[in-house]
Amino acid sequence: MDITIIPVTAYEQNCTLARCESSGRAVLVDPGGDPERILEVARDADANLEKILVTHGHFDHAGAVGRMARDLGLPVEGPHEDDRFLLDTLPQWCAQVGFRGCEAFVPDRWLKEGDEVQFGDQVLQVRHCPGHTPGHVVFVHERDRIAIVGDVIFQGSIGRTDFPRGDHQTLLDSIRRRIWSLGDDVTLLPGHGPTTTVGEERAHNPFLQGGYG
Repeated sequence: MDITIIPVTAYEQNCTLARCESSGRAVLVDPGGDPERILEVARDADANLEKILVTHGHFDHAGAVGRMARDLGLPVEGPHEDDRFLLDTLPQWCAQVGFRGCEAFVPDRWLKEGDEVQFGDQVLQVRHCPGHTPGHVVFVHERDRIAIVGDVIFQGSIGRTDFPRGDHQTLLDSIRRRIWSLGDDVTLLPGHGPTTTVGEERAHNPFLQGGYG
C-alpha cells in the first residue's frame, strides 16, 4: 500500500491518500479542505479514487468531504455514528473559522469497532477510539503495520478534549486499549504533525506515562 500525506488548510491537517499498488484503487482519509490540491496529488500518484474515509467529524478533517463525495460520486465511510452531531453542524463550524464550501453530509456507512474497510486488494481494520470526539475511529493496515489515527494521538501529544462531548479519561483509555495493543512496531499517521510509532509514544509521550498499558 502506497501512502501519501497531504497537509491541507491553515490547520495543516494531514489528509492521507492510500493507494493499492496492485490495482491502483485508492481512498482519501480526512480530506478536510483544499480539494483541488488533493485531487492534483491523486492524479500525480495515478490513484483511482474508490471512496472517502473519515476518522471523525471535526471541520478540519471533514470540511471538504461532502463536496468531494458529491462532485466525484464517491461513497463515504466513517466515522462512528456518535459523531453525527458534528457532521450535521459542519457548515456552522466552518463558517465560524472562515472555511468555505463545507457541506453537511451523512456517510454511506457508519463504522464501528471491528468493522473492515476494503479498497482494491487492501483491507483496513476499524477501531473505535472515542475521547477527542465520541465517534472517532482509526484505520489499521495490519500487513503494512500502519495505523491512520486522526486526532487520537500525535508525536509527543494527544488529541484535545475541550471540544463538545470530548472526554480526557475516555481518550486515555482508548489509546491504552486500542492503540497500544497494535504493537510497538506499528507506524502511526496522525491527523497533524509527523509520523511516529506505538513504541515511541508508549515510552516517551508525556501524557501517557504511568497508569496501565
